[in-house]
Amino acid sequence: MTTAILVFDSGLGGLTVFREVAKARPDASYVYVADDAFFPYGSHGEDELVARVGALTGELLAAHRPDLVVIACNTASTLVLPHLRTRFSVPFVGTVPAIKPACAISRTKRVAVLGTEATVSREYTRALIRDFANGSDVVLVGSARLARFAEDELNGTPIADELIARELAPCFVDADGRRTDTVVLACTHYPLLLDRLERLAPWPVTFVDPAPAIARRVVGLIGPAASAKPPPPAHIVFTSGRPSSAALAAALTRFGIAD
Repeated sequence: MTTAILVFDSGLGGLTVFREVAKARPDASYVYVADDAFFPYGSHGEDELVARVGALTGELLAAHRPDLVVIACNTASTLVLPHLRTRFSVPFVGTVPAIKPACAISRTKRVAVLGTEATVSREYTRALIRDFANGSDVVLVGSARLARFAEDELNGTPIADELIARELAPCFVDADGRRTDTVVLACTHYPLLLDRLERLAPWPVTFVDPAPAIARRVVGLIGPAASAKPPPPAHIVFTSGRPSSAALAAALTRFGIAD
């Protein structure tokens, strides 16, 4: 029997997680759900998000009967995941800022966490820093625009370099003879812009993407691929019901998703 995996995000950022999970379990069948009717999650209150994601998850589980759910969203994971695990019996894999591995690999001990304003302001994120900073100086950088920029790019609307560079700049600290050398991408949308981020960085740094670790966690829970034969392309669901543009359809095809 084919393993069914549901990947959920507020928008298209979770495609970066889906890509890694699908590499690790190419034999699984996938449904990708973009809650674009409620995007961006950071603009909603915590109680509102808990209610929204909880209700939507119940509907998705009933409709698709997945064996495992990946919450490919930092905001939803840090806020709603405990509620989902209490309410539903299906295994959930969440996405949290990769602060522990970033601080472990930093040589200068100067690390930046680039996330949405909601993620970097949450106590969960600050607790990760307290527990795992490992002697590093960690700066939290909240961006109000990068997730939207990533969505626009996938939909075929180019974003000017200077707009992306402006959101990225606060991550780079050069003080006391030490420069930032590691940047945590604490929003799954941001790896969609990784090529741009690397090119626009004032100096070379390591950008830490949590997606490979999430894929390893999925395999740890449900085991390695059971078959070499890949299933049909993943199916995508937009909660708004909107049709995708030609540019987005082409982008989804590159990720192995049928619109």
